[in-house]
Amino acid sequence: MERYWLVAASFCFLLSFGHTLFALGSGTFRPARFNLAAMAGGFVFESIFLYQRGQIVQTCPITNLFEVLVFLSWSIVLIYLLVGPAYRLSLMGAFTSPLVLALLMLALLAPVDIVTPRGAHNPWIEFHAALSIIAYGAFGLACIAGIMYLVQERQLKSGRVSELLLNLPPITDLGAINGRLLFTGFLLLTVAFVAGLAAGIAVAGIKAGVSFAIWTLYGTLLAMDRMRLLPTRRIAGGSIAIFIIALVTLPSVSHLAAP
Repeated sequence: MERYWLVAASFCFLLSFGHTLFALGSGTFRPARFNLAAMAGGFVFESIFLYQRGQIVQTCPITNLFEVLVFLSWSIVLIYLLVGPAYRLSLMGAFTSPLVLALLMLALLAPVDIVTPRGAHNPWIEFHAALSIIAYGAFGLACIAGIMYLVQERQLKSGRVSELLLNLPPITDLGAINGRLLFTGFLLLTVAFVAGLAAGIAVAGIKAGVSFAIWTLYGTLLAMDRMRLLPTRRIAGGSIAIFIIALVTLPSVSHLAAP
């Protein structure tokens, strides 16, 4: 029954994306509160689902890949709603909505909602798991900012002025927000790792290895950004590439809350 909330959330994200495509196609797009309201509505419906699923499983609802995908979608929207109003009311919402919609569709359609027995609850493990996925949410939005940066750079180089270009945030701002999101995600993931150590989680095995590899990749990219060792275009591309790697490896760390 609680899955109906995810269907309602998917409809909100689809409505936001569809409205933007129509407005861009007709040349009438303006940064408006409609898209923000649609994204916020989807966030509320996802929150209700996670609350109800948490009551069912009696723990943080990230016990299988289905729940992790939903929680990741929720985390991306959470970070989106927390960024500055200049970005919430821009095309960032339009770029974010198809990503969170794809994650929800994958969760709903793929046979990944498999219930597994849980061990004794450990609040440190649950904190570690939830914060890790929220960090992935920040990295997901950094990926969105990276895509927007590369799209705008390409249009500027081509000399074409389109409706899309006119409604993107300034390219320098996109580079800055990408760096801030990388820092936020890396900080959250680092704190999550510390919580995992406090919980006594084993640091061996595929889950720990993949998590450490993702942490290292983002840490390296962030260091290169802060020391200006790479142009912003490369940082944007790195944000996209590493997040794709993180998504591909997500099944291997899907049971993040498992002891």
